[in-house]
Formats: sequence, structure tokens, C-alpha cells
Amino acid sequence: MKFSIASVALLVGAVNAFTPSSNKMFGVRTKSSSLDMASGGSLNVKPIGIGSAAPATVVTNVDLENVVETSDEWIQTRTGIAERHLLVDGETIVDVSTKAAQNALDMSGLDPMDIDIVICATSSPEDLFGDATTIAANLGCKNAVAYDLVAACSGFLFGSVTAAQFLNNGQKNAIVIGSDALSRWTDWDDRNSCILFGDGAGAMVYTASEEPAFLGYSMHSKGESHDELKCMYSGTPRPIDTPGDGTVLSSGSYSKTTMNGKEVYKFATREVPRVVKEALVEADLTVDDVDWLLLHQANIRIMETVASRLKIPMDKVITNLSKYGNTSAASIPLAFDEAVRSGQVKKGDIIACSGFGAGLSWGSVIMRWEGEEEN
Repeated sequence: MKFSIASVALLVGAVNAFTPSSNKMFGVRTKSSSLDMASGGSLNVKPIGIGSAAPATVVTNVDLENVVETSDEWIQTRTGIAERHLLVDGETIVDVSTKAAQNALDMSGLDPMDIDIVICATSSPEDLFGDATTIAANLGCKNAVAYDLVAACSGFLFGSVTAAQFLNNGQKNAIVIGSDALSRWTDWDDRNSCILFGDGAGAMVYTASEEPAFLGYSMHSKGESHDELKCMYSGTPRPIDTPGDGTVLSSGSYSKTTMNGKEVYKFATREVPRVVKEALVEADLTVDDVDWLLLHQANIRIMETVASRLKIPMDKVITNLSKYGNTSAASIPLAFDEAVRSGQVKKGDIIACSGFGAGLSWGSVIMRWEGEEEN
């Protein structure tokens, strides 16, 4: 079963209405939009496992010079991307998602039977009806309810907030997966968009706890700007007699991803700093309390601008964009996993995360890492 951005926002908002928020020590808050769908303070939840996975096939910028009129210098200067991982024939995003989730589960030390909820945030599932149930079965999470959540590049954060609400209200353990294979829906004739996307998956294990490490969050969406970034249904009418009353049958398909890059850039650099500050207010923290800023890995120029507006130096910004490109819902947990396993992120560090993209949707979560250190 899939949940739309709006329905998830309403669900989270309804649950949050019965959840005490933290004391707002900064007074009146400035919203990043009048459409502030859901926000809240600390929840009795902590992250204890992280994992990621990507297809083995790497396509460099030089490789793309054989596909469209472009160059490695042109791509890196404008985006910060050098290469990306792509699925090839015989590989599935379910396999990549399962591997990422298994890595997170292994780090957490939990048994698959301990998991109550599996949420797969994806806009490009292997099965149109959802991948989460298959992933849960692959992992052996037989006691878990599993479902997909669609919120594009904001999906992992929206899924994390949804899972945290369940854990804060009685459930024990959850796995949230962010995974996408947008290379399948890329227009490979459009040199402005095909250079951006890669495939991959990342996953986080959350557990209920007496000491909260899920410190604050804020989420938004604005459907009026939907056309700026979309992948629309594009069915083909069937050349047969209609069943009557003017009804036309069609065979389903989707068009390629289209994006108004300039508008998305302006949206992200305007709203993301605001929503991070909103989440910090909910957490009763300031920018000075943040150890690491982790943004959706869309474009290095967006990350530089957001960091500058937050007055956070780039050496405190987690990024692996150059190696993976924009992996949509996978990008935050994929980068988070590499930062933890390399020893960059330490236990007890406070991470300000923000996702943004199609919908348009955007949000931020402030969390303290409570998993084991790898190094």
C-alpha cells in the first residue's frame, strides 16, 4: 500500500497533535511556508543501525560524453558529480534495498523478528504495488507490517518521522529504507537532467528509547509547484473498440522525469535553511549545536549555498555526491552510512538532516547518532 505525501503529512500531523512538543525557548517561530504540514519536538526514539548499497556498475562523466553532448568539466563544475552507480539488466532495486537494510540490521544487533515496521521510501519501485513487503520478507522480518511511502527526495526523512511516531507511541523497532532507481526514468537525451541521477539504497534502524535521540523535525509540501519536478503517467490508448459510453482503455506507462532546474535550485536554497532552523527550534537547539549538516545530495552548489546561509562551514557538511550523483530517497542514508563507517560521524554527534524535491516537498530532522562506532 502506498501513501501520498499529503496523506502521510496528515497522518503525522494527526498523531503529532497528541504528542507533547518540546519547550520553544526561542519564542515565535518563522515558518518556511504557510503550508507547514507537520512539526514537533523530541520523540523517544534513537537510530542504532545504518546501511547502504549501490549497483556495481559505475558510469563516469567521461562515459556520458558518448551519450549526450557534455563533458566531465561541465558536469563537475555545475553539479559536483563525477560518477554514478546504475542498475543493469538482471539487477533490481529490491536486491539493492535488501542489502542496505540487512547492513543496517546487522549494525543494530537486532534480530529480524524484533522489527515491527518496515517502511520503504521510493518513487521508483520494482513493483508498482510496492517493494516494502518483499524487502521485509527477504530480511526475515515476519512480525513487521511493511508498506511503501512516496515522497521523492524527501522520502527518507518523511518515512523516518512516520516510523518515529509509531515508536514513540508503543511500537519497538523499525527499519526505514530510502531507495530509488531514477536512471530508469531519466531522459537520456536531456543533457541537463541525465547527468544528475544514480541508483542506490540506504537504510536506518530506529528503536524506542527512554532517552530521545530524535530531537526535532519539520515537514512541508507545496503542490502548487508540482510541475517543477515530475514524472507523469503517460498511458497509450488501446486501438480497440471502447466498452461504451465514450470510455477509452489504455496501456499504462510513465513519461520521463522533467525538471525546471532553475526553479528547483531557488526553492531549495530558499526553503532548506528555513526548515533546518525550524527543526532546530523544535529541538531546542541552535546551529552552533550541530556537529554535521547532511542534505539531500542533489547538487554541490545547493549544499554550498544552504551551508553558507546557515553559517555552517563546508567541512561540517557530509557529502558523497561526487561518487553517487542524486540517488533521490537513498541519498541521505547512503551518505550517512559512509560517514559513520569511515569514522567521520561519532556516537553522540548531532546531525541536522534535510531532504527536498518533487512534490514539491521538503523537511528536516535533527537527530543524535546512537549507533556503534565503526572505527
